[in-house]
Amino acid sequence: MISKEDVNQLEPFQARFIIEQLRKGSVPIENVALFTVGRKNWLTFIEDDLEHYIGNGGSKVRFISGDYGDGKTHFMSVIRHLAMEKGFAVSFVVLTREVPIHKFETVYQTIVRQLQGNFQGTGIRNMLEAWLENLELAPVQAQKDKIQKNMLALADELRNIQGMDINFANALAGLINNRFAPLSHEEEEKRDADREVLFHWFEGGKVTKRELKPFCIYEFLNKANSKQFMNSLILFLHHIGHKGLILLLDEMETVMAQSASIRNAAYENVRLLIDNSESSQYLHIFFSIIPDMLLSEKGFKSYDALWSRVRSIGESRKLNYRGVLVDIHQTPLKTDELVELGRCLRTIHGISYRWDPTALVSDELMEKICTNQKRMGVISEVRLFIKQLIHILDMAEQGQTPEDMDMGKQIVETRREMEAEKIEQLQPSWDR
Repeated sequence: MISKEDVNQLEPFQARFIIEQLRKGSVPIENVALFTVGRKNWLTFIEDDLEHYIGNGGSKVRFISGDYGDGKTHFMSVIRHLAMEKGFAVSFVVLTREVPIHKFETVYQTIVRQLQGNFQGTGIRNMLEAWLENLELAPVQAQKDKIQKNMLALADELRNIQGMDINFANALAGLINNRFAPLSHEEEEKRDADREVLFHWFEGGKVTKRELKPFCIYEFLNKANSKQFMNSLILFLHHIGHKGLILLLDEMETVMAQSASIRNAAYENVRLLIDNSESSQYLHIFFSIIPDMLLSEKGFKSYDALWSRVRSIGESRKLNYRGVLVDIHQTPLKTDELVELGRCLRTIHGISYRWDPTALVSDELMEKICTNQKRMGVISEVRLFIKQLIHILDMAEQGQTPEDMDMGKQIVETRREMEAEKIEQLQPSWDR
């Protein structure tokens, strides 16, 4: 729910950043809570799962289905914000040329590098640094010599976590020893090099067996052991105070434009992630998809091993808010919700450019935008409403009255622009 007070606290630069991101069709993830309306049923049931199922050791996969412009990325950003508020670690991964879903090791590396939680910054490296700092500052171990005496006990505690991979536990023990074991001044350089080796290993990078042998680490990240690595990461996150891990994978639909061999590899990795979730605890995975992923011959049904797992999710014609499919295309924002969103954007635009748009861009005008969209059969396209409203606000701020604007022509032009964006979006971004 939008808080008027929070919006009014924005500085002009912050407001301008939000407007510029929305103008480009992007979601300003850090500020997403400021302009979130509607979809309350979906969010209510997701919140219930987080609190009473995932946070108690459950695991689940959901698919967020919507057409281009329906607001899938925005909705996933809201989930990210909600999960972090409730104490979960979160990783939001956009599948791009640099992060193709058919290369699982690359996806895992991005997951750990995008990790956020109850620590400053982003990434598993910052998370591990914060954990080591907390060990050093813990009240019962305030002095470094006390920590040194307990290093073996701490290492054993990590190895004894049920389900923890021994390589992962040994790497954590190696970090403890690296941080707290007494070393001479001459050995400081080696300490730094060893710490970098361990951090690089946690990030899924390539490290030589020779470099890892002193820490009793004998495996690198690969598809075969990714399940154990992921489970160990989640168990460690829970061990240090997180309620679990929420994994958000956006723009899955770009896979359909790939060759059959790449699609098959991608769908195999989706199946692998689903399998991982079923054997994990404290894990919720969200994939964003377009409806064609469930309908097209190049979608999930083209890969039997995956289709046999997911074919039932789109069969029911009735909305199931507890189900696997979050169908935001079938639950578009209502006119009053779009107007509420519009009021927020109007305020942000006013702060951004230091003017008062209320008189020129009224609630009635925003209702008219909604009516025009509904007449053209595009009421669900939140992005179209946002783009059109920002254009009207821009022109009004420059002195043009809305009465002088051709709303019909503008909506056609905006939609044409969005169609071009959609074609670009659905192209295989890693082959552009």
